[in-house]
Amino acid sequence: EPTGNLDSITSTEVMNVLNDLNHNMGITIVLVTHESDIAKHARRVVVLKDGEVLRDTPSQSPISSNYPPSATFSYR
Repeated sequence: EPTGNLDSITSTEVMNVLNDLNHNMGITIVLVTHESDIAKHARRVVVLKDGEVLRDTPSQSPISSNYPPSATFSYR
């Protein structure tokens, strides 16, 4: 979790660096998070629960409140 325990300003800065690495340098980012606000940056979101995939969709689909935030796994 790259933004765990960070204040909102620093979290934004970290996400900006990751986005820059991905968009400008073509580096794939694998990101695990409990925060749906962070997961929304991903192009694809995989939701896991007890080691099983509950959902694997493009992130344009809203993350349903039926899925606990701790189950969100996302990557770019």
